[in-house]
Amino acid sequence: MNHATIRRSTRLAVAVTSAVTCLGLAACGSNPPQAEGVQEDAEKTAEQPALEKDPKLHAMLPEKIRESKKLVSVNNGSFPPYEIAGSDGRSLTGASADLATALGQLLGVKITHITADGLPSSLTGIKAGRYDMALGPVGDFKDRQVSNDFVDWVQEYVVFAVHKGNPKNIESLDSTCGKRIAVMAGGSAEGVIKEQAKECTKSGKRPVKVQSYKDQPGSILAVKSGRADAFFSSQAPLTYFVNQSKGELELAGTGKSNGFDDLYQGAVIPKDSPLKKVLVEALTKLMDDGTYASIMKKWDLSDNALDKPGVNLGS
Repeated sequence: MNHATIRRSTRLAVAVTSAVTCLGLAACGSNPPQAEGVQEDAEKTAEQPALEKDPKLHAMLPEKIRESKKLVSVNNGSFPPYEIAGSDGRSLTGASADLATALGQLLGVKITHITADGLPSSLTGIKAGRYDMALGPVGDFKDRQVSNDFVDWVQEYVVFAVHKGNPKNIESLDSTCGKRIAVMAGGSAEGVIKEQAKECTKSGKRPVKVQSYKDQPGSILAVKSGRADAFFSSQAPLTYFVNQSKGELELAGTGKSNGFDDLYQGAVIPKDSPLKKVLVEALTKLMDDGTYASIMKKWDLSDNALDKPGVNLGS
């Protein structure tokens, strides 16, 4: 375990302890309605200072985007605190929305948001040219790099959200045999937990009962309602849900690899798209001038921040 992971686990313990003072859980659905606490999130996003357009970066954009003055970013529904999708399928709040606003101002275009029906639909749409990118962050893995490029802007960890007191004693990937584990369909955690189910069978234990959902709110609701024993996903959004559960949920398996090495997430663009260089330079500027750090701090994501963006960092 590296020092960053240990430091993050310690800070998360404090966050979980304070969760009992927080608001209620977000609703489910591919385009979930605004939930309790979202007004507060919207107020956070609304107070972002405007940035000046960078002519050099604007000139680097593909001609189609320069002419339309619009860049279309697809999301998979709510992935808080990064992406909190509105019921209209186009509005977005969260850290990614803040970052999109800053990028749009810097590039001199409007970044519009469209919600697709899950990650596979998003990746297919990007490959087909229906969307320019997914700002994400989306997990960066070698198999996804075959058809896409990733401009990574966060580092993540994968853990479990469980009922308070962890009644099923889920402490790591090895302890999931025979348990009902919710995951996001098409996500990296789904692949890892399915492999774990095979390992359980090989060792003579009961396999994991994998439950795949198309979005984060639906997955967490399965745990709250007792249909699943845990939700296996990225630590940052799970911390958000825990903090909104009025003490009903807690994190488990923090500080462990849980089937992953270093995990990077970022924006997804078509393979060899000219947007790759644009995003790297634009994100570098936002990191250098403090805008990125301010956004990450505002959404309690400082421990996930990178010093500089990277291309296809996933292994």
